[in-house]
Amino acid sequence: MVNTRRSRNSNPEPQNRRLLVRETVLELVTGDITAQTTDAIVNAANSSLMGGGGVDGAIHRAAGPELLKETRTLGGCKTGDAKLSGGHRLPVQYIIHTVGPIYRANDPLVPQLLASAYRRSMEIALENDIRSLAFPAISTGIYGYPMRDAAAIALETIIDFIRATTTPADAFSLVRFVLYTPQALDDFAAVLDELAGKHQLTTAD
Repeated sequence: MVNTRRSRNSNPEPQNRRLLVRETVLELVTGDITAQTTDAIVNAANSSLMGGGGVDGAIHRAAGPELLKETRTLGGCKTGDAKLSGGHRLPVQYIIHTVGPIYRANDPLVPQLLASAYRRSMEIALENDIRSLAFPAISTGIYGYPMRDAAAIALETIIDFIRATTTPADAFSLVRFVLYTPQALDDFAAVLDELAGKHQLTTAD
């Protein structure tokens, strides 16, 4: 179990992180997810897949109206599931749309659904020969998931998925988390540092 309590000695100016999980680089950065040049990006969508606020709205605006035309044909998406679309005007080939849960304290289903959103996104990537992808911090915006708790679920799920399901022949080259603020990067980095020790991860060049 990852300790999600904030350390008093955490770095006020967090650095990007690059660690190896088997053959995959797991990276934490701050930036704009719509500017990523990975094979795919992940959209923190709502269940209608019709666009919204936050990351969802930014991706739809950058991808252009063709994205909405396509997502209208996908039949929506259940919480914890994911759907695939083209990248349209974005510099990526694909967008994986996943629906995270609205945060409710003390509801045991909520962390399960958040983990499922990450897992299903990775499954869809693997099924479609996507070798590099970028995630936002799903459910941490208007859905209210505490950042440090969300980071623990996100990173543990991704690490477990890579270790359990990929081989050198089908490994991801890069899984990147694109965080919107330095504070979000600080939270994710603190969790990843703990997991690096737990899983004996090494620094990527």
